[in-house]
Amino acid sequence: MVMKMRNIKAVFLKQVKDIFKNKTILVQFVMFPMLVIIMENVVVIEGMPEHFFVRMFSFMYIGMAPLISMAAILAEEKEECTLKMLLMSDVKPAEYLLGTGSCVWLACMAGACVFGIVGKYEGKAFLSFLLIMAAGAAASLLVGAAIGTWSRNQMMATSLGVPVMLVFAFLPMLSMFNETIARIAKITYSEQISVLIGGLGQSGAGLENVIIILLNIAAAFGCFVLAYRRCGLG
Repeated sequence: MVMKMRNIKAVFLKQVKDIFKNKTILVQFVMFPMLVIIMENVVVIEGMPEHFFVRMFSFMYIGMAPLISMAAILAEEKEECTLKMLLMSDVKPAEYLLGTGSCVWLACMAGACVFGIVGKYEGKAFLSFLLIMAAGAAASLLVGAAIGTWSRNQMMATSLGVPVMLVFAFLPMLSMFNETIARIAKITYSEQISVLIGGLGQSGAGLENVIIILLNIAAAFGCFVLAYRRCGLG
């Protein structure tokens, strides 16, 4: 299957316009960066680790924004039959996924840059931080794509997406206080993102961290393909 850059670009530009029109989706990428700026500059507690809020909100942002946005976009386009029309024309499923996914991914990475600046990461540490966030965003948006494709409408996408989003966004935080939850959370990409960000400047990414994140990405992509085939798109 040969993909056409023209189609990917057209879908990408369409989604850029749609994101700026859809305030519900746009707020996903603005809320956490704004929140981390406020919390880092306003809340000062004795004994709190440096840039605690940057580290905590990073994995929550990755677990929420790309997942819920991608699910909402696909569900909306399915409900309005836009997706069906695109796939019945010259746009292939992979082209649509790349065009839409890259738009959501870049919006997420813009917010990640704010996190990195507020966290005062510099040089290699800043690039490492962005790389970690990029991997997490890729996994999260694929999960969202699977949910959005599986859902018949936006209401169903919300019903399915919110519980999944809460699991990925809050498991790393809960794992800090409970060993049983920590053992379960270990297999999720959001927990690995939390571990890697917490270890920045102290230790590099281990093979186990990379493998778990890649397995999460592969599993999410597999769920998307399954949902695509079950829903009879194209």
